[in-house]
Amino acid sequence: MASTPIVRSLTLIGTGIGLAAALALASSGPASAATVIDGPIGLGTAATYGVLGASTVTNTGPTTVQGDLGLSPGTSITGFGGPGNGIVDGTVHQTDAAATQAQADTTTAYDVAASLTPTQTGVSELNGLSLSPGVYTGDALRLADTGTLTLAGSADSVWVFQAASTLTIGSGTRILTTGGASSCNVFWQVGSSATIGSAAQFQGTVLADQSVTATTGATVVGRLLARTAAVTLDTNTITAPTGCPAPGTPSETVAPTITSGTPTAATAGTPYSFPVTATGTPAPTYSDGGTLPPGLTINPSTGVISGTPTTPGTTTVTITADNGTAPADTETYVLTVRAPAVVPTPTPTPSAPTSSAPAVPVAAGSGSGGSGNSPAELAFTGSDPTVPLTIAGALLVAGSALLVLRSRTLRARRRPAPRA
Repeated sequence: MASTPIVRSLTLIGTGIGLAAALALASSGPASAATVIDGPIGLGTAATYGVLGASTVTNTGPTTVQGDLGLSPGTSITGFGGPGNGIVDGTVHQTDAAATQAQADTTTAYDVAASLTPTQTGVSELNGLSLSPGVYTGDALRLADTGTLTLAGSADSVWVFQAASTLTIGSGTRILTTGGASSCNVFWQVGSSATIGSAAQFQGTVLADQSVTATTGATVVGRLLARTAAVTLDTNTITAPTGCPAPGTPSETVAPTITSGTPTAATAGTPYSFPVTATGTPAPTYSDGGTLPPGLTINPSTGVISGTPTTPGTTTVTITADNGTAPADTETYVLTVRAPAVVPTPTPTPSAPTSSAPAVPVAAGSGSGGSGNSPAELAFTGSDPTVPLTIAGALLVAGSALLVLRSRTLRARRRPAPRA
């Protein structure tokens, strides 16, 4: 049975984390302000256990448990000891006083974790998220097959996940900790049962109201603690964290400050990249609220603005860095997208004129090159001379007739008039 000081300590820890989360959301101080929270959740005597079941603990294959293994109130632990079976690098407590106490401490920790005020509600799919320290709650929590969840914080940062029903960690998934964050301070409070998929790389302590199942090849840096039902294992490696901070250890977080200058100008149709940087503990995430020019996006984890802009012009861009510690830092910039440079079209060099007149062929046998003795003949030029020659002849005849008529008229006038 847990001692009164432990119960009081765990209650104060839960109150401290909930109060700190509320203060972090309500704070309106400068961007460099720090928030101190209490953590982690106290596990009491259950802290030394890698596996703790209630009804049974069943294993298949060469599982390794680095830590204690316990069962209470059930009596059946199978699949450990002997060739090809699991091994325990710790103490096995099967239905003894130590296991009973560990179960009581697990229940206390479960209740504290369930009572914390959420930092974020409505959480469901965890794949692709990078989460700062806090309390995250949802109905059924899930990390899709081959997905990755990143926990970004410091050595004393605390994460608590509250699943009202189930926790499902898919096959081949990874939970990564960055910035010095530790599996010591990651807790999964599960309202029913938890399943960890094959070959998953899991971190944190599972506090399940019912059962916990780790499928083939899953590795756990943390603990699998089931309050009322079984723990089922299959060729797993489970390592209970050691050297963890004592309950009540303060965890300091610092609000972010954007430190990068104004983004450089971009050119439409040309790939662009500019890194936005910020300080803060834990590392912040970045967003632009949809204000970047078409073709550009910002990486939420690294802060790099990249892409190929499509439209020239100037755009007011708002960048926000947030790590869960208020206030988030926001900077507004005017980002210019220039039109691409116009390359002049070369003027073609004029070529020497060429005659379009058709070649004049020389008829065979003409000129000195002919085979006969007749004078040279002109080649046909493409015009028929008959019509103009006919007209010329007609004009010549008409002209001659006029001359004759004129001559007769003049002779008639020169004759003397007849005498009376």
